[in-house]
Amino acid sequence: MTDVNLFVHATGGGVPWDHLLDNVEHWAHEGLRTYNHIARWKYWDLLADLIARFVFYYPLFMAYVWMIGAGVYYFRWERRYNIPEDLPALDHYPPVSILVPCHNEADNVRETIEFLLKQKYPDFEIIAIDDGSKDHTLEILHELAAVHSQLRVIHLASNQGKAMGLRTAALLAKNEFLVCIDGDALLGLEAVAWMVRHFLENPGIGAVTGNPRIRNRSTLLGRVQVGEFSAIVGTIKRAQRAYGRVFTVSGVIAAFRKSALHQVGYWSNDMITEDIDISWKLQLAGWSIRFEPNALCWVLMPETLKGLWKQRVRWAQGGAEVLFRYGGAMLKKTSLGMWPLYLECMVSISWSFLVLAALCYLPFDWFTESPREQLADLAPGWTSMLLSVTCLIQFAVSLGIDSHYERRTGGMARYYYWMIWYPIVYWMINVGTTVTGFIKAARKKRGQRAIWITHDRGLRHR
Repeated sequence: MTDVNLFVHATGGGVPWDHLLDNVEHWAHEGLRTYNHIARWKYWDLLADLIARFVFYYPLFMAYVWMIGAGVYYFRWERRYNIPEDLPALDHYPPVSILVPCHNEADNVRETIEFLLKQKYPDFEIIAIDDGSKDHTLEILHELAAVHSQLRVIHLASNQGKAMGLRTAALLAKNEFLVCIDGDALLGLEAVAWMVRHFLENPGIGAVTGNPRIRNRSTLLGRVQVGEFSAIVGTIKRAQRAYGRVFTVSGVIAAFRKSALHQVGYWSNDMITEDIDISWKLQLAGWSIRFEPNALCWVLMPETLKGLWKQRVRWAQGGAEVLFRYGGAMLKKTSLGMWPLYLECMVSISWSFLVLAALCYLPFDWFTESPREQLADLAPGWTSMLLSVTCLIQFAVSLGIDSHYERRTGGMARYYYWMIWYPIVYWMINVGTTVTGFIKAARKKRGQRAIWITHDRGLRHR
């Protein structure tokens, strides 16, 4: 017997429409009365004002937090060693293994390996991992290995994900110090020596993150990202190092102490961003992470909105996954130093949700305002001018600190103009990707393998 028949049978053979309508009318009346009660709450205006102030002042406040921290880092550590070409003087040069995970990198891997072979470091091996590539990556690697004895090739028959590729190579590596780069990156000739320096100076260092630079600069998005990696990413890395903890090593260029990786169980196979995950695992276990601005690495980045969106959603999802995975560990006393990073990440996600809510409410607010009020909203106020000036100051300070790393490419001043587009292009994208990434992280099942996907590598390949 169907549900409808059961209902009709239970009610004596007929549907009590009058009773149902009375219930609907009752609950509609109750809902309206509840809404009116809530709407009359005297603190709504105060709450709305507080939210509006938070949405505006939070990025303003954090801009100065990052600038101050970057300044401290520069004057305390970086100013003395800010010429990458001047190799650091090391007491000895321990052997290093350079790990290069690859998936469908036939267009780039030959250039990457040949550039690695020019490293200004006396003792290193290269381990390239072909992770289930469908193109000619494996054939190119075998061809190079036949010529260069320093190169070893590992082949995984199916796509296992970057974390598994790195884990496999780390276990097979001969050496204690590992340098990891992507299969489409060009590692600076002096980078290995600059990163090894930190491990020799301090046995408590578990990882060193390098300084990524953008290779492809043919579009507005590419040029804006040049400034972003200097004024935003570089500034934040310096500030976090000055304040004691680093949110993440760079996935494209990072060095690790193998014994530290072994202690924490290497990279996690089920985290969408293995670089963020391993950074938190190491620091929660008591290891420190350093930032080395002289360890330059030239990388390819998306130059289309679609490619940029996918990349930033992945980054946002990885950050949210870390919050979910290690929330319980934050309750331990030994995790006290990680609390600022954890709280800042949570506040940033909350800010993105509030900005999205404000944007959704904006059309309703627009239609309820008078024409005079609408014109007043469009006119620039002191708050928007303050935010704009702060952005320009941050870009100027950051580019000033970072510009000498771009001497080989003509300097950074020519990209200052393009940074005026950053708040318009990236803030709106960042809000959307943060919300999307958080939702995807919340819905993801723990233990689900994170595998390679093909990303936009810029228009130079199109």
